[in-house]
Amino acid sequence: MTIAAGVLLAAGAGSRYGMPKVLAAQGQWLDSGVAALHRGGCVDVVVVLGAAIVDVPAPARAVIAEDWSTGLSASLRAGLAAVDADYAVVLTVDTPDIGAQVVSRVLSAAGASPSGLARARYANLPGHPVVLARRHWAALTARLHGDEGARAFLAERDDVVAVDCDDLATGTDIDVR
Repeated sequence: MTIAAGVLLAAGAGSRYGMPKVLAAQGQWLDSGVAALHRGGCVDVVVVLGAAIVDVPAPARAVIAEDWSTGLSASLRAGLAAVDADYAVVLTVDTPDIGAQVVSRVLSAAGASPSGLARARYANLPGHPVVLARRHWAALTARLHGDEGARAFLAERDDVVAVDCDDLATGTDIDVR
């Protein structure tokens, strides 16, 4: 059986948004991210927190990125370190229209690909979720720094499956209120 773990990145201060996005819409973004990952096929879901520490909805568990203020890389590193699975499905809390069908579609594509790498695409642009087979985690985390996530790592590769999800969501990353 292939095991997938969800990593919901929610540690940032949301400076452009005006507050930590984990608190947005009275926690509805947090709830929808956890639900998307869990219902989309993740047997374990971690929510990476930092700027704001909140209770996370079941069945998720919280992971604190103590160095969250150094950027997105700290959150991704903390999330990957906290899970034990064949695949990590990475989603950001500020993409609230992404649901379980998107997660399931991208996870299935990664599982069917020899690379074990897939990411959602909206309007021909890369987005979330991103699925990473475990065998790539060490190489990815070794190069993480600052406010950079997996984007550069994925851009260098020609074996990442781009999964069209326009029919299911916009994938819009909400940066301002």
